Amino acid sequence: NAIFKMGPILGELQELSQRLGYDEFLGKGTLTVSEIFFTSPSRCAVADSCAVSIDRRLTWGETWEGALDEIRALPAVQKANAVVSMYNYDRPSWTGLVYPTECYFPTWKVEEDHFTVKALVNAYEGLFGKAPVVDKWTFSTNGVSIMGRHGIPVIGFGPGKEPEAHAPNEKTWKSHLVTCAAMYAAIPLSWLATE
Repeated sequence: NAIFKMGPILGELQELSQRLGYDEFLGKGTLTVSEIFFTSPSRCAVADSCAVSIDRRLTWGETWEGALDEIRALPAVQKANAVVSMYNYDRPSWTGLVYPTECYFPTWKVEEDHFTVKALVNAYEGLFGKAPVVDKWTFSTNGVSIMGRHGIPVIGFGPGKEPEAHAPNEKTWKSHLVTCAAMYAAIPLSWLATE
């Protein structure tokens, strides 16, 4: 029964999630099983296959190859001869264009002393007369491609509150929009002055 074989794998994945890599700034990597699938000829037949989707968020210093190898090394995975692989995203867009890509979203960060961060800090201080909070977002952004894949420095700055980002009831405030509009106008000039 493929579902029974998956049981020990799920337990070992849960244990693995407690001992993933750690970065002082970004924190610990995460792992969760987000979907489970099986095939069976009927409800009263033994399942002949079972698969899971794993949402694995890497932290600084971890690689997707290493993350796959950690899972492949689990005793239950080896005992079941399970296949562990990265999946590809290849769904057509609304125009029908298919742009296949690996479902890999690289971890990235820009150091606080980088001129990109300094430009934002200088713009904020110039506008508001105080230092901004320089931190990280705990949700994913297009930075995984811009900086993570292509090495182009990127920063995140926007309205709203982080706990509500990417949530069904996300909202923002007019005052945040005004602050952001001022920053978006000031950042290019600050960038030129910082370089």
